[in-house]
Amino acid sequence: MIYDWSREQARKNGNQIAVSLNDEKISYSLLEVESNKLAGMLIRHGLMPGDRIGLFMEKTPKTIIAMLGITKAGGVYVPLDPHSPAERVIKIIKSSDLYMVFIDHNTTHLFQDLIQTEPDISLLPWVWWSASPVIQADNLSPLFSYKDIDSQKNEAHQVVRSSMIAAHILFTSGSTGQPKGVVITHSNIEAFINWAVPYFNMKVGEHTSCHSPLHFDLSTFDIYGAFAAGCHLHLVPAAISTNPARLSAFILENNLDQWFSVPSALSYLAKFNAIPKGGYPNLKRLIWCGEVFPIDGLKYWMKSLPNVVFTNLYGPTEATIASSFYTVKESPDELSQVPIGEPCQNEKLIILDDDMQHTKVGEIGNLYISGSGLSPGYWRDIAKTKAVFSWYINEEGERKRIYKTGDLASLGNDGMVYFHGRSDYQIKSRGYRIELGEIESALSQVDLLREYAVVPVQLNGFAGTAIGCAYVGTGAENGTLAPLLKKRLTDKIPNYMMPQVWQEYEQLPRNGNGKIDRKMLSDRFQESRQR
Repeated sequence: MIYDWSREQARKNGNQIAVSLNDEKISYSLLEVESNKLAGMLIRHGLMPGDRIGLFMEKTPKTIIAMLGITKAGGVYVPLDPHSPAERVIKIIKSSDLYMVFIDHNTTHLFQDLIQTEPDISLLPWVWWSASPVIQADNLSPLFSYKDIDSQKNEAHQVVRSSMIAAHILFTSGSTGQPKGVVITHSNIEAFINWAVPYFNMKVGEHTSCHSPLHFDLSTFDIYGAFAAGCHLHLVPAAISTNPARLSAFILENNLDQWFSVPSALSYLAKFNAIPKGGYPNLKRLIWCGEVFPIDGLKYWMKSLPNVVFTNLYGPTEATIASSFYTVKESPDELSQVPIGEPCQNEKLIILDDDMQHTKVGEIGNLYISGSGLSPGYWRDIAKTKAVFSWYINEEGERKRIYKTGDLASLGNDGMVYFHGRSDYQIKSRGYRIELGEIESALSQVDLLREYAVVPVQLNGFAGTAIGCAYVGTGAENGTLAPLLKKRLTDKIPNYMMPQVWQEYEQLPRNGNGKIDRKMLSDRFQESRQR
């Protein structure tokens, strides 16, 4: 079970710091005791195996305690992004059918906003997970508070010992505007961590980062990889997560041995030449995942840090953190393509044509994944699960469950797998998987447009992929709509889904079938950015 790693560290290295944020530090011993007591409190309040608990909190050491305590009690935690619009958070709360929700001093007013938007949320039991005095939310009282767990015994709870049960549900973008909940089991997480820790040679006492938010699966490796190895996990404060100078200082001041993030964070540092002259003396490993790392940015990092090992991980949320890896052997040139590499242990990458036959070397086909990381499917959505999870008879005649990633790939002469973009209406931007249809679904609720299309825009240099919105207004407002549209969308989609570039048309271009020509729109956006 995923809490066994930190439990073992508490036994062997109890006094060592497990996790910290700014000046708040928690040892492995305290992490174990506090999460045990929370588990006891949850059991006392009737939590049953499989019940979902929302974490509507910022990323803090106490939030990590909550994650461990919930799973020890047999529950399933659902990270909720406090920076998402209230409408989206409410959709996830309703979809996941929460038993209760945790809030803290950072999110009290945001929780009140949820209640004002959807009064039924006030019926949801909530826990005050902060050491500070309880702040009343609309005169409602919490089920219990952080300080109340002191009344519980320090017992090593482990209500369920089957690693096939869900550990958490991570909600990703959905094309219809309804986020999809990806169910991830204990065994899914264990499979990746048991490969990654020895591969990266993570050791007791090392300092590792946690840059990604908790609703993003990169943080799963950060947290449980650190605990499995006995590292000190440094949570990156949200306030500095997009500040190049402060991120660079964070890596240096905390003597980090390992950094893991999406490439866009690394590209920001490269764009502003933020790596100090002496580099980061303690840094051994730099790992990225979630999107393509622009070559210019990767070259900058590899030139600046010649003694650091650079590794590209690839894998969708449905396959748990990552399914393949490639450690870059030398700085690439402008024409190079960094492969997504070879499968991690107990994983398999399969490239098939439209007839479900294997492609030849060099041929581009549809990328499927098989192996121990595959999610059981989408939370309470059989139709969406069946659409992408299926069964396949492999070359040995074995029946294997596979997941269709929607990515296009080819097998190179070097035996490595190479990524060739998407086959569907989805992109990766700033590491987030975004269904462009979800943005269009939000636009459909704005009564200012006659027609619109949201398309990917490939940018040069460090930037990677942006989101472009082409539109036709309904009338006289034309020419001044973009700022107003952005304002209207702010309440409907997260910031990372907001289009960065906008173009107004009298009529959107069509292809031979009479449909909006999205490729032409993408090309026009790119041309305008290059002028």
